[in-house]
Amino acid sequence: MITGSGGVDDGLGADARNGDRRVRPSRRGVLKGAVSGAVGAGAAAAVGVSGGPARAASRGGRLEVAVLLYDGFTALDAVGPYEVLCRVPGVRVTMVAREVGPVRTDTGELSLVAERAMRDVHGADVLVVPGGGDRGVTAMMDDAKAHEWIRRVHRRSVWTTSVCTGSLILGSAGLLRGLPATTYWASRFYLEKVGATYKPGRFVEAGKIITAAGVSAGIDMGLYLAARLSSTKVAQAMQLAVEYDPDPPYDTGSPEKADAETEALALKLIADAAV
Repeated sequence: MITGSGGVDDGLGADARNGDRRVRPSRRGVLKGAVSGAVGAGAAAAVGVSGGPARAASRGGRLEVAVLLYDGFTALDAVGPYEVLCRVPGVRVTMVAREVGPVRTDTGELSLVAERAMRDVHGADVLVVPGGGDRGVTAMMDDAKAHEWIRRVHRRSVWTTSVCTGSLILGSAGLLRGLPATTYWASRFYLEKVGATYKPGRFVEAGKIITAAGVSAGIDMGLYLAARLSSTKVAQAMQLAVEYDPDPPYDTGSPEKADAETEALALKLIADAAV
């Protein structure tokens, strides 16, 4: 980025500063101008509107969201809610794992970095448990130490949430007994094994527990949480900020819309990519 005098970015391209009549704003200048215009139109007032019960539960004036990472989690399950919530005013999203450092996703080709270790995190306003591949989720369903940590955080949380097969991890920790919940379409029958009742939907709210359906549904849940943690106006603005306006080229996004051959291929593609 080229800067103006004194090294401060003035939002203009080099041609504009050199007297070219064709003023070409830099990308940063465009974004800064857009934000300024939005604030002038009333966005600043909207940011200050308190929405859900979590506002009263904030720690030190800041709401803490903990996303649990584990070997074999699915990237978008964690990143979808993160991308929405990380920009909500007064909210901090932290990646947590058994140890600090990189944690591999289910394909083994991508890692996210955990900032904090589970033993150092004793509470959060919101807990997000992503789903993962068969290997990762199966291991977490049998991980007694992880279950203990999840229950400990849940006791103090305002919202305890999951995305995709993360609900099977919540259920294995004993949090879904007798509750309606959703999960990845191909795993819905496992909910009964952990004491839950399957309920269709992009996300299902049962008290302070929210379970989202497969992968992309975590974005829907994130927007809902944004409204509860701040305000509906902020959630609407975040939906626009991430340009979440689904218009997929194909209409096979649920098993009710796909034929058996497509279902089988979908599961094969997931299994073949897993490590």
